[in-house]
Amino acid sequence: MFRKCVTTLVQNTFCSSSSTPIIQEICQRSTHNTTGLLRPPKILITGGLGQLGTECAKLLRAQYGSENVILSDIIKPNQAAVESGPYIFADILDFKGLQKIVVDHRVDWLIHFSALLSAVGEQNVPLAIQRPRTIYGVSKVHAELIGEYYYHKFGLDFRCLRFPGVISSDPPGGGTTDYAVAIFHEALRTGKYTCYLKPNTRLPMMYIEDCLRALHEFMCAPDDKLKRRVYNVTAMSFTPEELVECLSKYIPNLHVNYKPDNRQLIADSWPQVFDDSEARRDWNWQHKYDLNNLVDFMVKDVQENYINAVNGSDTRATIKI
Repeated sequence: MFRKCVTTLVQNTFCSSSSTPIIQEICQRSTHNTTGLLRPPKILITGGLGQLGTECAKLLRAQYGSENVILSDIIKPNQAAVESGPYIFADILDFKGLQKIVVDHRVDWLIHFSALLSAVGEQNVPLAIQRPRTIYGVSKVHAELIGEYYYHKFGLDFRCLRFPGVISSDPPGGGTTDYAVAIFHEALRTGKYTCYLKPNTRLPMMYIEDCLRALHEFMCAPDDKLKRRVYNVTAMSFTPEELVECLSKYIPNLHVNYKPDNRQLIADSWPQVFDDSEARRDWNWQHKYDLNNLVDFMVKDVQENYINAVNGSDTRATIKI
């Protein structure tokens, strides 16, 4: 279990809050042996200080050792990030610099979370469309296509996961699916929330722990099991009013207003349900958390790590855990 994320990481996201991560494993075929690696893989995570990166690092460090997982980004890390394991500056636009990092650190797997996007408005991408209209969406489709090309042309073990909205207890960053995070923080503090989507807006979602487990299982899946290089993964689809109904079990007097803004147009362009049948068929992906589980863990996590941390140990009378 993760701390704030017994929960996660995207941020994000329709390809992720996160914004949806592209997973590139630049490991040689001989070292990518899921039945027994010759040595623990050396892993580099780019864009690592976002919602998914930090929790992904915790997961992989527990599995492969702290020294084998290098977190990187272009911003200054906090003390906790520095103390948790190796951290380096890495700009993915600097090809030679990135190349040097890969060679110097003998990187086997490169997990790419970096994205060219604003903190608000373009955090998520409608993954179901093949011709997106934002530079973020275009860059994701480009990465998928060029990754598949390198796989077929040069044998690069490229793997990509498309995530739906990823829910974690980390404070929201302004993405379209972030209402499903913000409502916990606001409702547990004040008993009220104003939602920027219509009550019947159905979107696919995923709890961060499922998200990170999918990532790790996909990375370790035998290559001969994979029928494609890009897969969808998801867990559930729900509407704001369905989430409110579940949350009301913990906050009986919860009051929610609905005032749709420009994010409604983005949400309307996304699929209501994410088809991940190919991931379930090819590498046996199975989600663990449904809506009820998600609400239960989110209430506990936000209450313990944010509400109580600010207010002391006093628990609000409206919370029934």
